Amino acid sequence: MKTLIIGATGQIGKMTTEKMLASGHDVVALVRDKSKLSALESNHLTIVEQDLENDFSRAFEGVEQVIFSAGSGGATGADKTLLIDLWAAVKAINYAVDAKVKHFIMVSSIGADAPDNIESSIKPYLVAKHMADQHLINSELNYSIVRPGTLLNDAATGLLTTTRPATRQDAVINREDVADTLLYLAEHTPKKQQVFELFNGDKSIDSLLND
Repeated sequence: MKTLIIGATGQIGKMTTEKMLASGHDVVALVRDKSKLSALESNHLTIVEQDLENDFSRAFEGVEQVIFSAGSGGATGADKTLLIDLWAAVKAINYAVDAKVKHFIMVSSIGADAPDNIESSIKPYLVAKHMADQHLINSELNYSIVRPGTLLNDAATGLLTTTRPATRQDAVINREDVADTLLYLAEHTPKKQQVFELFNGDKSIDSLLND
């Protein structure tokens, strides 16, 4: 199954791209600057250079699955949050519907279910994620929405939970564990749509998602 990864030069996106290629998957990496993937060489990799603020529908040609892990980044303002985390995600979902993809995997965020419950500077980001998630839920696509906790750069442990911890400081997840989860989802298309939060925990990915 050919998989389009949107945001393939971000931290999670790049890890996921590398893991997908290492597992022998055909990957289309949608990036704004292809030089950021210059170290990746694989006969299974196709790089499409395109700005998400423009029309990027051609990247969906021949694609059966999509992973959306793009983000505007913490250093940008609310304008980029609106254009990338919301509008680019909406466009990607619409392109995926037109392309009749079999599975759309969205990297969202903890708090995207109810942005009003979190008073912080990231509320515009959570609102954008919420609206993008809702657009996906209301589409005709088969989807998996992953809402990670606060992201850490530690190595993957392979031990996770979808139950939100009682304290904010425990509501964390290693980026590599998120990438491993995306790989698992790409290799195990769910029979029904799913939305779940993800944190460091005590269960393997397989047992967690098949309980």
